[in-house]
Amino acid sequence: MPVLRKNWLRLAVHLGALVPLVVLVRDYFLHHLTFNPIQEATQRTGKTALILLILSLVCSPANRIFGFKQSVSARRPLGLYAFFYASIHVFIFFVLDYGLVYDDIIQAVTEKPYVIAGLSAFLLLAPLALTSTRGWMRRLGKRWKKLHQLVYLAAPVVILHFVWSVKADIRQPLLYGVAVALLLVLRLPRVRAALPKLRSRRALERSETVSRSAPPVADS
Repeated sequence: MPVLRKNWLRLAVHLGALVPLVVLVRDYFLHHLTFNPIQEATQRTGKTALILLILSLVCSPANRIFGFKQSVSARRPLGLYAFFYASIHVFIFFVLDYGLVYDDIIQAVTEKPYVIAGLSAFLLLAPLALTSTRGWMRRLGKRWKKLHQLVYLAAPVVILHFVWSVKADIRQPLLYGVAVALLLVLRLPRVRAALPKLRSRRALERSETVSRSAPPVADS
């Protein structure tokens, strides 16, 4: 099936991105969301959003370094799923946890820095999700690319939100932070310019290895 071979990565992204939601719903109905289900659901959706956001940042380097062209087609759905889970994360926090009680929400925003960081990251990601269609690409032109560079600001803010929201062991959010930092370094102009050379060098080394391992051609 040529269509399946061509689009297998996007299909895998859709299926893989929906698994955490299915598991969350299943665990809710089976009462497997610990003694504090709202907190557990908040943490799960937030972490899933972060992982999908990081994976969306992996796509371009995967293409430049390894020539994995299919990864580019996965970038948009990964980003949209990241925003989808971030939206659920925000909904659970403000609606289910705080019950949309205005005074309590204002108090949380003013007294808890991680809430400010999380809300800031969500507001940075929102216009990216809303303008992710080809129609918006045509309308915005060159401004579309500049707008979507906000993701490079949103990702560190998400890490900051994660670090501040953890009360004790911050090793896990710092590990995610290292991944984000590395992916942002790969987007620095000098590093981006060096990536095609690295890819060409790798291809040349592979071809030389193949030529050396090939059996000699016997004279007739």
